[in-house]
Amino acid sequence: MAKKEKSYEGCAVGIDLGTTYSCVAVWLDEHNRVEIIHNDQGNRITPSFVSFKDDQRLIGDAALHQAASNPTNTVFDAKRLIGRKFSDSVIQNDLNLWPFKVISGVHDKPMIVVQYKGEEKHFCAEEISSMVLRKMREVAEKFVEFPVKNVVVTVPAYFNDSQRKATIDAGAMAGLNVIRMINEPTAAALAYGLNKRTKCAGENNIFVFDLGGGTFDASALTIKDNVFQVKATAGNTHLGGEDFDNRMVNYFVEELKRKNKIDISGNPKSLRRLRTACERAKRTLSFVSVTTIEVDYLFQGFDFSSSITRAKFEEISADLFKECMEIVKSCLVDAGMNKSNVNDVVIVGGSSRIPKVQQLLQEYFNGKDLCMSINPDEAVAYGAAVQAALLSKGFQNVPNLVLRDVAPLSLGMVTIGDVMSVVIPRNTCIPVKITKSFLTVKDNQSQVLIEVYEGERTRASDNNLLGSFTLSGIPPSPRGYSFNVCFAIDENGILTVSATDNSTGNMNEITINHYKESLSTKKIKKALEEGEKYKVEDEKFLRKASVMNALDLSVYNMKNALKNDDNLELTPQESEKINNAITMGMNLLDGNSREKDIGFLEGHQKKLDNLLKLIKAKTSNENNHKFSLFRYSFW
Repeated sequence: MAKKEKSYEGCAVGIDLGTTYSCVAVWLDEHNRVEIIHNDQGNRITPSFVSFKDDQRLIGDAALHQAASNPTNTVFDAKRLIGRKFSDSVIQNDLNLWPFKVISGVHDKPMIVVQYKGEEKHFCAEEISSMVLRKMREVAEKFVEFPVKNVVVTVPAYFNDSQRKATIDAGAMAGLNVIRMINEPTAAALAYGLNKRTKCAGENNIFVFDLGGGTFDASALTIKDNVFQVKATAGNTHLGGEDFDNRMVNYFVEELKRKNKIDISGNPKSLRRLRTACERAKRTLSFVSVTTIEVDYLFQGFDFSSSITRAKFEEISADLFKECMEIVKSCLVDAGMNKSNVNDVVIVGGSSRIPKVQQLLQEYFNGKDLCMSINPDEAVAYGAAVQAALLSKGFQNVPNLVLRDVAPLSLGMVTIGDVMSVVIPRNTCIPVKITKSFLTVKDNQSQVLIEVYEGERTRASDNNLLGSFTLSGIPPSPRGYSFNVCFAIDENGILTVSATDNSTGNMNEITINHYKESLSTKKIKKALEEGEKYKVEDEKFLRKASVMNALDLSVYNMKNALKNDDNLELTPQESEKINNAITMGMNLLDGNSREKDIGFLEGHQKKLDNLLKLIKAKTSNENNHKFSLFRYSFW
């Protein structure tokens, strides 16, 4: 019998925390459906961008819109950094592509360097992601009109333990309780299943192809009697739309060198503007065969204009497309599923719109029509919202569904000879708990070092070391003394490993934190406090900007009122008072306002409004007097 899910108070929402765009959704009980929530710009997806300036911090659309003018302080791709080490070859390759600076921090943790409020600030990827999550939380709260605390956050199926734990840390920094992490293709399958639930009968084999902005996942699932069983998953956490953009950027950078003898590779602002144009061209090539890229004043007054065909784009990205298809094949092999037995191929993720991707996928599945009935940008958030509703006590009309996911990578420990002894094989259904017996290798061994690895290589050192701990207090015995090691993965894919000496009862365990680069409770609390501080600062900036706009309008209206009525009769004291108020208002608008608090600015703006009322009152009295004289002379 399936274990009963823990339920949470209130109403939870689902968040798709994407590499390039994020999306938030909620289940609506009264309408019996999921609502994708639009942001303050009216968009249903929000750029995963954070920009830092001298006077404010921008998140989402506002950050993306000024990325070209502030490239070194506008951060994106945090998802590609999260849970990784600075020395990781993936990050080293990306360093040349990012306009912002990334350095190595404590324990080889990548730290993003920006200038904010006149100071150099260092942020880890979790902190940047938490800012995006906080933005999505605010978007949700404006829609549902109550505080949002509990969320389901999606992650790539091929995220490792460290990346998953770091994502939970990011949620905690945003003041959110991540009640579940759900794999992105599983969430998409859930969206598909709900969309098709009236048409599904018996057992259906579904293949989900999820190619997003920064990651790629492939999953094979079986849906039967409202049970979604993941059979296998495969993917690459560093393959997506950003890589196609990079190929096009590199292509045009080389073209500029070759044709125009111009090298923009060291100019962040020029590269950012070119990248934006390339991303637009990539989207355009999804429905036309050729497009033109034009960037005015790209570099030192040079106007850049060039064309690119769909065929050329497919040529420069051919190896990336091929890698996607290799992963598809690997996933089906692991699932023990023949492609002829797949009922539907569901494509999600913005990059799945690329015609070549669809062509290759359709050819591989022998011409089968691809399922495009769900919005590829919103499907993952849709599924996350359903999972959130299933886990919440605040919803009543949610379909009764069961999700059974799998572990993406094999987990085990090192044994004698650097051999990886697998305890939980990859694609094992989770949650899972497996205990295995091991033996001491020396006489009178009093303790054992347990080193935990994840990966598919036979040699343990070729895999990823997750963490280690020591089981002590073993009684003096000849080699071959038995002890048990238990590996347990919870619903979020978080691993706990424990070792027990059955004869003495001694036990030790570790919840894998990927060594010390995982954030401590103290650091998370500090980041949460800073997040609240930034929120207050952001709100204060917006309030001040609003007051400044109102002050500007008041000065304009005062000057207009004086200019439009030459016959206005004011006493010398009134004239002096009005002129002084206008002069002070103009001085405040010219820059001195930074030295004045919001209360002072609001007070002066109200003073101007009151003086304007005096002018209008005098104007009105004079007009009435003139009208009376006119009426008298007429009769």
